[in-house]
Formats: sequence, structure tokens, C-alpha cells
Amino acid sequence: MINIPKGTKDVLPQESYKWHYVEKTVREVARTFCVNEIRTPTFEHTELFLRGVGDTTDIVNKEMYTFEDKGGRSMTLKPEGTAGVARSFIENSLYGNAQPTKMYYITPVFRYEKPQAGRLREHHQFGVEYYGSQSAGADVEVILLAKTIFDRLGVGKLSLNINSIGCPECRKNYNAALKDYLRARLDGMCATCRDRFEKNPLRILDCKEEGCKAITADAPSVIDYLCDDCKAHHGSVCAQLTACGVEYKIDPKIVRGLDYYTRTVFEFVSENIGAQGTVCGGGRYNGLVEQVGGKPCPAVGFGMGIERLIMVLESLGLDVGQPYSPDVYIAPLCAKAREIAPAIALRLRERGISSDCDIMDRGFKPQLKYADKLGARYLALIGEDELASDSASVKDMKSGEQESVRLGELAEYISKKIKTLG
Repeated sequence: MINIPKGTKDVLPQESYKWHYVEKTVREVARTFCVNEIRTPTFEHTELFLRGVGDTTDIVNKEMYTFEDKGGRSMTLKPEGTAGVARSFIENSLYGNAQPTKMYYITPVFRYEKPQAGRLREHHQFGVEYYGSQSAGADVEVILLAKTIFDRLGVGKLSLNINSIGCPECRKNYNAALKDYLRARLDGMCATCRDRFEKNPLRILDCKEEGCKAITADAPSVIDYLCDDCKAHHGSVCAQLTACGVEYKIDPKIVRGLDYYTRTVFEFVSENIGAQGTVCGGGRYNGLVEQVGGKPCPAVGFGMGIERLIMVLESLGLDVGQPYSPDVYIAPLCAKAREIAPAIALRLRERGISSDCDIMDRGFKPQLKYADKLGARYLALIGEDELASDSASVKDMKSGEQESVRLGELAEYISKKIKTLG
């Protein structure tokens, strides 16, 4: 037997309704914010992620699924969604449209890392990308979009943590101060952090090792080193969130795990899915488009793990949708009825009525049991007596009531019943 690869998971037919429920919700919320979908390839040229994500990140250094194609080109399964969107923004000249350009995606992403709760080697993200706006209002709008999704799903027990990591200019001063603080403490830090000390000291604040977290607990705060423009931008983000009635906490340790972030960074965190409880994370990345070959263009967005979001909903006992069940199950009870059952079901489906019919040649009792297991609302029995009167015996599976309905009127009958039930 060939087993599923480690770090991947099948979404089984009896579970897929949860995904449909969440995906429908995020699409509906995106529509109300006037955000349109973009779909980018599952794999890209490796160089895109080297330039966009950053060669000091764990993703590039340790986690990418990279392969050489038959033409000798280095390709990588996308480890995150933003770099591909930036590439598409440039390649398709979306910068020439009226701005901002507001996009969302639902995509699989691939990272070779230790599987953890809600974060598999192949997992799925809903992401939002706004291009073309420097305004703090864009930062606030993407945060509000994420919060609206959580509110719509009934998730109230999430903490919003925000920070600003400034622009490249003011971050130079902060990096110098941070290195001064860390220099005498490096021996007590992990090998990864010691390597980051010279390449990208800010990333040390993102380390999950307990020893490193203890050392950085009293490190200087990046907010204290913001330039006037970044400070004003951060203040505007906070003021607008407050005006919208959104509760948040300033967390100076949030830097996010990707090199392209600038200024605003934020996370929505749940306590219900273990230590790595970030359900949604994002921020501003004003330099990304230029990094991957375009003209300078500001951008802001977020990524939300769908597996983690479903875990949160289930852990809180919230609605994750309902399994699909047929409105009516067609139960043929004789050979002639089996010949016409598919046509009857087709006419119902053409009217938008979800219908199933026996294709296992079961007897009456097994069909009745199967229809009940499916959760069918109505059962349409068609035997020799029914065929003689060109009708079906329709049973309400909840009330047990049963009446004869002419086959030509069956679709209209079921349709009216469904409308009555709402």
C-alpha cells in the first residue's frame, strides 16, 4: 500500500463541506470589500522566492520544495502566496490600472517543516493583497477585512497584535541598537539566531526557542526608533482602528517571518490551537514589488491558514456548515422504474433540486435505510403501482407523511415544499 506523504492530509468527502463553508464566507466578505480573486501558478521560478521572500528566512534556507524541471530550470512549489501575486502584478502591468489594486487568493502552499497543529507541509491559505496605496487606511482596511471574516464566522476569542518595524532607513538605527544589546548575549542563543545576528538581527525577535525568547524579552523596542514618517503612519493605523472600535495590543516582538515586511505588521492569535496560535498574519511590504523587478509600489496584505481557521471554529464549538444531503431520494422498486429514475432525477436537478437515486439495485428496505443515512428530506418511491398511475409516492422523511404526486408535477411539488421550509 502507498501511504500519503508525511505532512499532507486528505480532505475527505464527509469533511469537505467545512472547507466550502469557510471558503464561501471569505469570498463573500472579500466581495463586500470590493476585492477580486487572483490565481497564480502552484510553482514559480525559484529566483522569485529568493528575491522576494528573502535568503535569511527559514522558508528559503530550510523549507522550500525546489526541483529542476526537464529544461534544467530551477522551480519551487510556492511556500507563500504574496511573491507570486507581486510577480503577476508586474508581469501583467496591473500597475497601469486605476489604483489601488485589491486582490485575494485561496491557494495551497508548500513548506518542508515539522508538521504542527493546522500547519502541514501542504496547507492552504486565504490571502489578501492591496497594491498602490501608501495610506494607513489601506493597512486598516485589510485588518478590518480579516476581522470581518472572524466576526462572520462567530470567532470572538482572537487577539489582534500589531507592531511597526519601520522603513529600511529607520530600521538601520534599530538594528544597530539591537545588535549592541545582543552582542554580549550571543553565546546563550541558538545557532540560527547567532547566524542571523549579522545577516538580519530583526529576525532574532521571531525565534521560538525559549532561551532566545528570554534573552530578547528586554531588547530595545523598534517603535522607539521609528522615523517621523513611520511613527506618523503607525499612529494613524492605531487611531483608525480605535475609531472603528477594534481592540488591539501593541506587541514590539512581532516582526513576521518574511524579509519583505515594512512598517505595519499584525497577527490574529488564538489560544485554542496550541503554542503556535497565529491564525492570520500580515502587514505592509512597500519594497517587495521593486525587489522582484518592478517599479516601486506600496503594498499591504495578510495570509490566513484555512486548516487553522477550521480548527479554531471546531475548538470553540462554532458552526462549520452542514454535510450535504439530497432534497429528494428517488427509490425505484421495479425494473421499469430503474429505467426512468435517472431521467426523473435529471429533471429535478435541472430545477436546482439536489437529487439522488439508487444505482446499486438495492431493495426497498436498504434504499429506505440509505436515504435516511444520506439525510434526504424526501423519499420518492416508484414501484409498479405508482407507474400504473404515472406517479410517485413521496414521503416526508421527518414527519412520515406520505402522498401521491404525478411524475410530471414532482419537480414543482418538491420545489414548493423546499421553499415552504425555507
